[in-house]
Amino acid sequence: MIPTLLGIMVINFTLVQFVPGGPIEQIIATMEGNGNTLEAITGGRGDVQVDTIQAGSDYDSKYIGARGLPPEFIAQLEKEFGFDKPPLERFLDMMWNYIRFDFGESWFRSISVVDLVKEKMPVSITLGLWSTLIAYLVSIPLGIAKAVRDGSRFDTWTSGVIIAAYAIPSFLFAVMLIVLFAGGSYWKVFPLRGLTSSDWDQLSVLGKILDYLWHIALPVTAQLISSFATLTLLTKNSFLDEIKKQYVMTAKAKGLSARRVLYGHVFRNAMLLVIAGFPAAFLGVFFGSSLIIEVLFSLDGLGRLGFEAAVGRDYPVMFGTLFAFSLFGLLVGLITDLTYTFIDPRIDFERRG
Repeated sequence: MIPTLLGIMVINFTLVQFVPGGPIEQIIATMEGNGNTLEAITGGRGDVQVDTIQAGSDYDSKYIGARGLPPEFIAQLEKEFGFDKPPLERFLDMMWNYIRFDFGESWFRSISVVDLVKEKMPVSITLGLWSTLIAYLVSIPLGIAKAVRDGSRFDTWTSGVIIAAYAIPSFLFAVMLIVLFAGGSYWKVFPLRGLTSSDWDQLSVLGKILDYLWHIALPVTAQLISSFATLTLLTKNSFLDEIKKQYVMTAKAKGLSARRVLYGHVFRNAMLLVIAGFPAAFLGVFFGSSLIIEVLFSLDGLGRLGFEAAVGRDYPVMFGTLFAFSLFGLLVGLITDLTYTFIDPRIDFERRG
């Protein structure tokens, strides 16, 4: 986990050094009224860019958009943001702070990264949790039914449906839902923005629940579209593997009904691996397509936070959330592997050779 986490941070930090338009360019563009980093980098008009380069100033050549700004001001900005230090020193300082879980403050929002993540977390948890729960509630019964009817017409056409759904990009399905049901071109059945209505505080408890479910219906549906195939086929294959074992034949030979054999013996053993994969499944849905879904449905969650931080070059938010979520993902992967070994003694990583 440690070298993996370090590798993630090194690669991303290195890539950022070659991306034009850092936080200083953002400030310069804002001060000059451009509001556009790309315009500040290119100098806006070609003749101005040439004049700036010919001026011979180190600051003008480094920050082409800094026309008319004194070099002392640019130097002060570099010092405040830490760009007066070499990249290696900045990286080591950043990692030392992150090891102590000190993620600093957002450069442009005057709020700590931890508080910012806490503020956006509920939206992403809502999408991830509901999507995972619904996927399990649908995929497990469907996978059992497919295992019992293996090779039948039901098994064939359901496989076709879930594989087709798996092939549909979530953002494309989200756009279709917006066009059809959110007032895009046809019916305005569901709201397009946020998780609650403007009058949510005035609603009754039941009204708040219904309003919340009304708002999350389309985002959760869009995120769910590709979540069924893997879990359904995993459930089916787990049950098929158990059904063919000797203890099932022995139970049938004793006169037990097929239903009792299935749910009294097979279910408990076949579901171990499926249930053990819940943390990884939740993490996959949680981070998988949240960015696109949150942007399309105007949900202020972690995906949108990361996107805006990348566009705005808010490096503390970018790297702080990258470190925290990478560490969280690695821990969930470790917990999942340990859960597998706990519930099934046959899985032994020490003897895999």
